[in-house]
Amino acid sequence: MTVQSDSERGTQTERRPRLLGWRSALLAVLAAFVVWGLIRAFVVDVYYIPSGSMEPLLQPGDRIAVSRTAFGARPVARGDVVVFDGRGSLAPLDSGRGWIGDAVQGVGEWFGLVPNETVYVKRVVGVAGDHVSCCTPDGRLTVNGAPLDEPYLYPGDAPSAMKFDVVVPAGRLWLLGDHRSDSVDSRSLLGAPGGGLIRADRVVGEPVAILWPLDRLGTMSTTKGLQ
Repeated sequence: MTVQSDSERGTQTERRPRLLGWRSALLAVLAAFVVWGLIRAFVVDVYYIPSGSMEPLLQPGDRIAVSRTAFGARPVARGDVVVFDGRGSLAPLDSGRGWIGDAVQGVGEWFGLVPNETVYVKRVVGVAGDHVSCCTPDGRLTVNGAPLDEPYLYPGDAPSAMKFDVVVPAGRLWLLGDHRSDSVDSRSLLGAPGGGLIRADRVVGEPVAILWPLDRLGTMSTTKGLQ
């Protein structure tokens, strides 16, 4: 039988609260990550903007908050700016990196350190039933025969250098970047299966705020211009 001294018993007594303190702190951190993960999965997510395709509204390097519930009460409408999953349309279904590469990329995306390579942000120019074409003699887009007023376009950019004439079927969207000369969008898929029409059920949500950089921090007004 081993007999412990008073000093040994005192040391063990001190270690227990410390151990319990570390466990409590670790559990609190894990709980915070779980809660934040659930919020990002179902309420508001954060995305990194890697390109200038939506300038001047969004700048390269912006981090944006995206509401996943914005279109729960209403359908996506013409003029909305949407974040969508581009796999199978603007992005390949398989990244080709392997599971380790995908895991590293996923961690970077989750913390907003790198852009999500399969998620895009564009403006809705045509919804189901719309006839969208380019261009009128003065270079404007038309939807259902009416020329569009597009004050959100990048300064000096033409509405489109590429001609198109599409009718949007049910369940699809015609999406364009605001910086038309620097945007991979529905026009880039003309002639491909689906003809550039993005599935509406691929929409993740609507940008609602710029979180970074701090000099651009604030809520966003995204629907000005389209009629």
